[in-house]
Amino acid sequence: MALIRLLCLFNGKTVWSKTLARTGCRNVCSSPSRLQSMSAWVIDQYGSSGVLRHTEEIAIPSINFANEVLIKVSAASLNPLDVNMRGGYGATLLNLRRDPLSVMSSFSEFPLILGRDLSGVVVDCGSGVTHFAPGDEVWAAVPPWKQGSLAEYVTLTEYEVSYKPKSLSHIEAASIPYVANTALSALVNAGGLCRENSLNKRVLITGASGGVGTFSIQLLKAWGAHVTVTCSQNAEGLVRGLGADEVVDYTAGDVAEQLEIMEKFDVILDNVGGDTEERAMGLLKPWSGAKYVTLVSPLLLNTDSMGLLDGTLHAGLTLHNKAFQNITSAGVFYRWAFYAPDGPTLDEVSQLVDAGKILPVVEAQFPFSQVPQAFQKLEQGHARGKTVVKVAEDDEVINAAESEQDVHETLQQH
Repeated sequence: MALIRLLCLFNGKTVWSKTLARTGCRNVCSSPSRLQSMSAWVIDQYGSSGVLRHTEEIAIPSINFANEVLIKVSAASLNPLDVNMRGGYGATLLNLRRDPLSVMSSFSEFPLILGRDLSGVVVDCGSGVTHFAPGDEVWAAVPPWKQGSLAEYVTLTEYEVSYKPKSLSHIEAASIPYVANTALSALVNAGGLCRENSLNKRVLITGASGGVGTFSIQLLKAWGAHVTVTCSQNAEGLVRGLGADEVVDYTAGDVAEQLEIMEKFDVILDNVGGDTEERAMGLLKPWSGAKYVTLVSPLLLNTDSMGLLDGTLHAGLTLHNKAFQNITSAGVFYRWAFYAPDGPTLDEVSQLVDAGKILPVVEAQFPFSQVPQAFQKLEQGHARGKTVVKVAEDDEVINAAESEQDVHETLQQH
């Protein structure tokens, strides 16, 4: 059962969000793009930052299904996953998701475009798209098995896309989608929290100054939870400014000792893993349905090192054994969480952003020509929010959207 749940999570199926009815639905016909190639940063092999290569000869992604939209990317942001994927992390399972026949063929994922976040403008739509039209400003998180956002154009299904918050610039908006989908998958799917049941719940977030942590603090405070975080001393001002109630400096003495004297927690969201996991279980309220949720699971590492079948089975057994041990010894739940793409989720996040309850946290911004430097910044660690890449100037995005809109209007008139 644990193995089945694990595979379902990886497959991107979400259970917490209801399909939201969007008003103003439109039927839009697709027209072929007049451009043939685009600018992008790619890798042709796995490795360090030296494998990143800029090219202007990548084919613009085409709309192959009626529910797809083509987006002109204005800004993208980097996540630790991008650094890991550049080094080959998760290649075995991600390639299977890209092409189910890859285990039996000479499938190659290269050239591979990294980048999971984007904010931009819709420039073309499949014939079955009803939620968007050319000219719409949108944001999205690109699933890791698809070509990423460090490119001029990206194609996604309309269910992976949401309207960009009106109050944010593209640079600000690009900092949120991936961490929002990841945090909500962890807190809601695995942690059992939601707007209706979080009031006064005690939540601990480890490694809280990064993208997932800074988003989670704000979301939980918007839901009325009491939030304790761990971070370094120089990030205390940031996390307190976002609403953290208590801050534990992991550079000042034994973190476990500082946390053990506090009241026990209902939910722990672990962004660190390692020894943190062992200490965390004793910090939860026993026999009360408390949950430990980690975003640091061995699934992809196992499949990379052991192969698809053995790695998945080993990960499933690990999850089952730890979950069984903790529920029987202390009545606490042990769970893994994974990113899950979900456009309707971002609709709700957009409302919170425009209401001023969630703020973008952008630590650094780089032009498109400096993507390798942006990766180097991310690899330094100790993040204080997100690193964002400006892919296109605003007037380029506007002109692209207007040009495609003119094509659609001409087609409709004839």
